[in-house]
Amino acid sequence: MRWPHDWQFAGTAVGGLSSIDYDSSSGLYYLVSDDRSVHNPVRFYTARIRYDAAGLHEFQLQSTVPLRNAQQQVFASGRRSEAGIPTPDAEALRVLPGGQSLLWSSEGDFARGFGPQITQASMDGHWQRDWPLPPGHGLSTQPGQGPRSNFTLEGMALSEDHKTLWVSMEAPLRQDGPMPAPGKTGGAIRITGYDIATQQPIRQLAYVPDALPSHLWIARHALNGVSEILADGPDHLLVLERSFAPPLNFGARIYRVSTHPDAGTDTLNLPQLTTDNHRALQKTLVIDLADAGLRSLDNIEGMTWGPSLPDGRRVLLLVSDNNFNPAETTQLIALRQEAGSCARGL
Repeated sequence: MRWPHDWQFAGTAVGGLSSIDYDSSSGLYYLVSDDRSVHNPVRFYTARIRYDAAGLHEFQLQSTVPLRNAQQQVFASGRRSEAGIPTPDAEALRVLPGGQSLLWSSEGDFARGFGPQITQASMDGHWQRDWPLPPGHGLSTQPGQGPRSNFTLEGMALSEDHKTLWVSMEAPLRQDGPMPAPGKTGGAIRITGYDIATQQPIRQLAYVPDALPSHLWIARHALNGVSEILADGPDHLLVLERSFAPPLNFGARIYRVSTHPDAGTDTLNLPQLTTDNHRALQKTLVIDLADAGLRSLDNIEGMTWGPSLPDGRRVLLLVSDNNFNPAETTQLIALRQEAGSCARGL
């Protein structure tokens, strides 16, 4: 399913959809927009989606909910920013166990001196608390240290037992290595596990995204990074790598990694990752969306499991961020899982 950039709902411009999460208790899907209050206040949407083994049949928005700052006010536009209050870049959202609150991440407001954030909110969008960042993930005044602007907390996943929250960076910290380049993988990306009960980071894993294809050496601003993660069984994550090359060439691959204690080095207390001080996760390709039989592929940023089909097969739902760009679209994809891997789209 695809929608144009001028899609409107409840007085808002629907776009910038950077996450999707399914809440089984309500039957609703939650989708956060990365609009920095430019078009409308920072917000998320709820929706209902209907599909069966034959395909996707309906995507219907139900509500739009503004997210609020610690003063319980809607976020002001970055063009009319308020002193001491960041204008967030919302990228991930997950409903917490019990369906009474949710977590969302912001990549930060670097231009105004604010780093990434993890925020807990009520289901009506009111601020409840901020969670602490993992070591080294905040803004740094040291050259070559800390996160890169617009490449921070992009992915979020809840473990099946609801005890662990995993958050992933989109790109390496500056001290951990370069961005992926044509034919070169670059530095490792950190994926941090939180104890949900204490809201404290307790563990961290290193993940190396793919190198850019060698033929992109002539394309300036080409990139590849982690745009989402999702629990897959008791001790595995799916990792969505999203690539881009100008003018509008997008790619997406989904990998599976283990979160078992012996899967990789715990890097939580390592200030810098080097080739000889840690062991990164091994990854297994689940699907390259270029092989999914899609008419085209947009800027995929969100990923969730939906209800299983009547025969027990699981369905993976993906959503794209159109960047409020007239040349891009909002895209919803459903993949049916067969024999341990994702098959072609529904």
